[in-house]
Amino acid sequence: MRDQSTSLVPLAMLLLLAALTFWLSRVIEGDKPRAPERHDPDYGVERFMVRRFDIDGKLQHTLVGEKLVHYPDDDTTIVTAPHITYHQTAPTEVSARMAYIGRDGKEIDLVDSVQIVRQGASGDDPPTQIDTRSLKIFPDEERGLTRDPVTITQGHSIIRGQGMEIDNKTGVSVLHGRVKGTLYSKRTETP
Repeated sequence: MRDQSTSLVPLAMLLLLAALTFWLSRVIEGDKPRAPERHDPDYGVERFMVRRFDIDGKLQHTLVGEKLVHYPDDDTTIVTAPHITYHQTAPTEVSARMAYIGRDGKEIDLVDSVQIVRQGASGDDPPTQIDTRSLKIFPDEERGLTRDPVTITQGHSIIRGQGMEIDNKTGVSVLHGRVKGTLYSKRTETP
C-alpha cells in the first residue's frame, strides 16, 4: 500500500505545477484576444521606374508608376498609376489607376480604367486599344486575363465581350461570353 501512495506524490506535484503555470500565464497575459498583425508599410517610393530583362539580357518590359508602397505582413505591393511597356517591334503599353503586385511579382492585378494599347505592326496599321475594369497579368509570360466587360477598338472597328484572355507574344486575344462588334475593312477603292 505504501508503494502506491509514494508513486502518486510525484504525479500530484506535477499536476500542481501545471495548474500553477496555467494560472500564472492567465494572470500575466490576461484573457484579452490577440490583436491581428498590423498592416503598416515598411517602405514607399514615388515616381519610379523598374526595368525587367529576359534571360538573354534583352529588355523585356518597363514598369513606371507614381507611387509604390510595400507591406511586409503579407509581402504585397500597391502601385498608383502603373504603366507597363513591353518592348517589342510593335510595343504594347498597359496602364491602370492601381496595381496590386503579389509576393513574388509573378502576378499583377490591375484595377480601375485598365487600358492596353498595342501599336500596329506597320506604320499603316492603327493601334489596337483594349479597355476593361480589371486585368490580372503575368508579366514574364506576357499574358493576361479578365472576367470584366472588354472593349477592343482598332481604327473604326469595335468589338465588345464579357471577359478575355490575352497573349502579347502571339498578339492573340480570346474574348469570352457574348461577343458583339462592327469590323471595317481596310480596302482602298480604285476608280
